[in-house]
Parts: sequence; structure tokens; C-alpha cells
Amino acid sequence: MKKINVALVGLGFGGAFLPIYKEHPLVGKIKIFDTNSDLQEHFLKEIGADGCYNSFREILDDPETDAVHLVTPIPVHEEQTVQVLEAGKHCACTVPMAISLEGIRRITETVRKTRKKYMMMETTLYTYQFFHVKHLLESGRLGKIQFLRGSHYQDMSNWPSYWMGLPPMYYGTHAIAPMVALSGSRIKKVHCFGSGTMEDWLTKQYNNPYPVESAIFEFENGLKGEATRSLFETARVYQEGMFVYGSKMSFEWGFRDSDNPYITTLSSKETDARGRETNTEIIEVPNYYQMLPKEIQHFTVGGNFDPLNPQDSLRVGAGGGHHGSHPHLVHEFLMSIAEDRKPWIDEAISGNITAAGICAHASAMQDGKEVEIPLF
Repeated sequence: MKKINVALVGLGFGGAFLPIYKEHPLVGKIKIFDTNSDLQEHFLKEIGADGCYNSFREILDDPETDAVHLVTPIPVHEEQTVQVLEAGKHCACTVPMAISLEGIRRITETVRKTRKKYMMMETTLYTYQFFHVKHLLESGRLGKIQFLRGSHYQDMSNWPSYWMGLPPMYYGTHAIAPMVALSGSRIKKVHCFGSGTMEDWLTKQYNNPYPVESAIFEFENGLKGEATRSLFETARVYQEGMFVYGSKMSFEWGFRDSDNPYITTLSSKETDARGRETNTEIIEVPNYYQMLPKEIQHFTVGGNFDPLNPQDSLRVGAGGGHHGSHPHLVHEFLMSIAEDRKPWIDEAISGNITAAGICAHASAMQDGKEVEIPLF
């Protein structure tokens, strides 16, 4: 297979992906760019790369670069993604895809016009927890899904200015994406309510009055799901939660993001008592590292990897970035290029996940009015 030359743009959060690209067997050269030259120099010195860029335009004009991974501020995702694709390069971009329906449609049309790969790098679809629930569903142990719920509680005070007052559901992808993937269906309608109040200065940038938004989504296959997202002035510990309620078994995220999840199993024993017996246990989720090249498996557990005892330290999921998702994201993006196929999280799935959040905020601004999600 031809080696793939990658440009990594944005080293704040994006720096976590640099060593993964460096060690992935499909990568030829990895070059970096950040508008903060000191940060760029730090990564060049501490982790190493095959070079750096002086501007974003330089990346677009580089004939050697095959693919670009954008880890940049939310308001520029649309424009930068389109520029990368039109420059004839494959594009991976952190969430969300865009912050308007027009932006999603523009990216979708550009992907199909250029025939380049696009992948939204949604971490929640590659976590230990998601893989485990997917396994329970496919094995039949979960039964049929009856209801889905997602949550993302996070305080964004003192973050960069573009975050200030952001409508919560504009960044609702972490709560929404697992529901879409597990349901096997796109979201078609939403009712959403905003709640609470914020300091006046926080409401001005996006004309958003709400620190918290809660939505009920209707899927095309008839399932329903609920998601809650908070951003400001809400005293709740951080959590990117996934809750799946099945006919035989249910999965519930722990109270804190790092807590082990709960599994509730419905007894099959028939009795004359009212209701059915249930058993609840807190489980340790396994690490599904086996689907990755050996060179990057250790990134699923981060600092907890023991090179002298690799099989044991890889056995359980603990410590890797966003619950072990980072190397899976990189691998899927690179494999889609190498195999000349669409990534799993392609422009259509990314568009539905992102649009569901945008339409949820539109509903909240109309006191819960039903809003249809466009088809991409």
C-alpha cells in the first residue's frame, strides 16, 4: 500500500494525535501546523514530526500532502473542510461538522464533487463503552433496543472566546452520535427545550439564552431518544454519557465520566410476583484493541501501557484518550483512504448527527416546536 502523508492542524487537543500518526504503519510523513508557533515548536521538539507549515495555505498547496486532520476552532470547520477537499486532499475534522445546516450541505456537496474522503472524528463512536454495547446488541444479549439516552455535561468557562455562549446542542454530537449508530437509523424529528439563564454577556455572541438544552429525538425506524447538554453555570461533574435500554439488558454510564458503567439484566424466570426480577452490576469494560495494528494498540490505554506485559495491560480499557478512541479514529480514517472507501462516519452520518443538534437548538428557540431534520 502507498504510504499516506498527513498534515495535522491544531495542536491544542490535536497534539494527542501526533504520536499515533507517527507510529501508524500506513503513514509516510506527518507534518504539523498551529497558529501558536511556540506550541508548534514544542511538539516538533518533544514528539517530533517530518516538518511544519507556516500557514494553512501552505498545507493546501503542498502536493505531497494526501490528507489533513483538522483539530481547529468550531467556527472555522466548514470553511477549512471545504478548502481541504477542494485542494484535492482527504479530510478528517473534529466535531461538530459545522454550525449551520447550510454549512453541512456545503461540505456534503463538496465531498461528492471532489470524491475525497471526509470523516467527522467523533470520539464516542470508538470508546470501550460503545464497542461493548455494540457487542451486546449484536450478540443478542441486549435484546431489542427500547430507548436511548445521551448526556454531555461540561463547564466551558475560561475556554477560548468562540465557546462563550455557544448553544449547547451545537456541540451535542457526543450525546447524539451513539444513539444514531446503535439505532441503525437516522434522526428525523426533534423537540427540544432550553432551560436556565446565563449572565448577559454570555448570551450575546450566538443570541443563545440557554446554558442547558434537553431534546427528544425521533428516529426513522420509530425509536426515540433523549439527550441533555450543558455548557455554562451548571454544577454537574463532567460526563459524556451513553444509556441504552434493551428488552433483556440495559447499559448505563457511571455518574462521573471515568466511573465504570452499570449493567441491568432482566430475569427470564417466570413468577407470579408483580414485575420481573432484575440484577444490576458494575462492570469493567474490556478494551477492543485487537482491531488495530499492533504498532498503535498501546494508545488505547495511554500511560497505563506496560511494554513488558502488553497483553495484560491492554486487557481492560483504562487511561487512553477519550476512553481509548483516538487510535481507532486515526486508523479508520487512514484505512478508508488506503481501501478507497467511505469512512464509517462519513458525510451523511456526520450530517445527521450534527444537524440533529442544530435543529434541536432551533426547536428550543421556538419553545419546543417540532423541527424536521433535513436529509443529507
